[in-house]
Amino acid sequence: MEHKYAIGIDYGTESGRALLVDVSTGDILATHVTPYPHGVMDKTLPDDAGGTALGPEWALQHPNDYLEVLRCSVPAVLRESGVDARDVIGIGIDFTACTMLPIDANGVPLCFDERWKRHPHAWVKLWKHHAAQDDANVMNEVAEARGEPFLERYGGSMSCEWMLPKIGQILREAPDVYAAADRFVEAGDWVVAMLTGQMKRNSCAAGYKAAWRKTEGYPSRDYFAAVDPRLERLAETKLRGEVVASGTKAGELTKEMAEMTGLQPGTAVAAAIIDAHAAVPGVGVVAPGKMVLAMGTSLCHMMIAEVERMVEGVRGVVEDGIIPGYFGYEAGQPAVGDLFAWFAERCVPRYAHEEAAAVGESVFSWLERKASALAPGESGLLALDWWNGNRSVLADEGLSGVIVGFKLHTRPEEVYRSLLEATAFGTKRIIDAFEASGIVVDELYASGGIPQRNALLMQLFADITGKPIHVPATTQSTALGAAMMGAVAAGSAHGGYDNIQDAAARMAPPIGKSYRPNPAHANVYAELYREYRILHDYFGRGHNNVMHALRRLRARTGNH
Repeated sequence: MEHKYAIGIDYGTESGRALLVDVSTGDILATHVTPYPHGVMDKTLPDDAGGTALGPEWALQHPNDYLEVLRCSVPAVLRESGVDARDVIGIGIDFTACTMLPIDANGVPLCFDERWKRHPHAWVKLWKHHAAQDDANVMNEVAEARGEPFLERYGGSMSCEWMLPKIGQILREAPDVYAAADRFVEAGDWVVAMLTGQMKRNSCAAGYKAAWRKTEGYPSRDYFAAVDPRLERLAETKLRGEVVASGTKAGELTKEMAEMTGLQPGTAVAAAIIDAHAAVPGVGVVAPGKMVLAMGTSLCHMMIAEVERMVEGVRGVVEDGIIPGYFGYEAGQPAVGDLFAWFAERCVPRYAHEEAAAVGESVFSWLERKASALAPGESGLLALDWWNGNRSVLADEGLSGVIVGFKLHTRPEEVYRSLLEATAFGTKRIIDAFEASGIVVDELYASGGIPQRNALLMQLFADITGKPIHVPATTQSTALGAAMMGAVAAGSAHGGYDNIQDAAARMAPPIGKSYRPNPAHANVYAELYREYRILHDYFGRGHNNVMHALRRLRARTGNH
């Protein structure tokens, strides 16, 4: 049998990864990671761009770093696998979002232009660029005052991380850059355009990060004009371009890019998809009833359903947003891996480090072993996992973390377990919101490195949510999902598949391990969850605004 292959390219925050996969088996033959030479620029622009200082909460990237992934990682996986480029039938791209940039009429980033390279607003704004909060506030206030229906699809507010607030910041602070930009595009769409010579916007990023709706498009002229008269025609000018379902064929590899990558001209290229959302087909979920947890530094909860429902705190419901033919739902918790790392790096006492070193363990392994020996409720602690705000269901980035129940004899493993439990309680609160709206959650799938490494966390998620949780036998679900999209872009006529369901049936990884709820723990965790809900609403729904007061005080005293 003649084997055919697809390449998935996963663009993360610090690096890009290429994955070469056999489309008939899902076997991963080669991977290669290219760190971004410029990384995340949050202090200054590059030296060759004047080294201009950046303000607080800025986060930029260099578009050439994305091309470097194509130059380095794609040829590398061809070499490592020994696969003939003529047998590679498709390429899929996933990308962090909203990661956006202004381009000129030829598709060239403004930051490549000598006239604009020293201007911070001409560069790529990474997803975690948070300096557009004032603009998000204005856009949300106007939408709420006008009763804009789109707001409900995003949990009642747009995030400062999203496309429209970032465009608003450019207009407000750099109207000359705004005027010079022919279009504002997602970085994933720009990479696809570089590969194919055709600009196509993907429905995933347009829907979740730019308030686009399949039946209506972007918000109305009247809304944009109410925000700022200069934005009135934003949708048909600087956001123009065909929006296509993620994973559908966006075009074919150009001769120039074929030479750069070592692939064949004419290779099918799929429309981009957001990185976390690529993990949904990447773990084999292509039907309703299953919630996918893309778990890393943060946690993204995704589901597909046949109906559109308004779910409390959902951060987007988008038709064709994840799997064509379904409504895709996204919720999230913004501090998971980051929270655990914070505790391990900054709060674990010296004796714990010494004990771990003495037995050849990492601090994380030591914490997990010690915490696993505790019974539910034994720590006497209860936490809210809001160290980086709350995404769902409260949609309030100004909230902060809480731990209740400290005693003089509290041990680090008890605190660690309370933080693990807090993330699981947060996920249960999200599941409750889905099920209250009629979206049934039967089981959970967890992707990413953390589920592979932390068995205690997975068991806690099962015990607290009351749902079985499955961990696929791969850490590459995101890039694998992108590769599936590439196989669908190629189509069955060229050795691929005609839909993502068929691709997942052959290419999805097997389940590595499953965790089921422990009935003996159910009563204790049900009791703890009742207390969690009380704390959640007390601090999160305006009963006590101390977190916002502290944030204002911190900002006023200059401690950013």
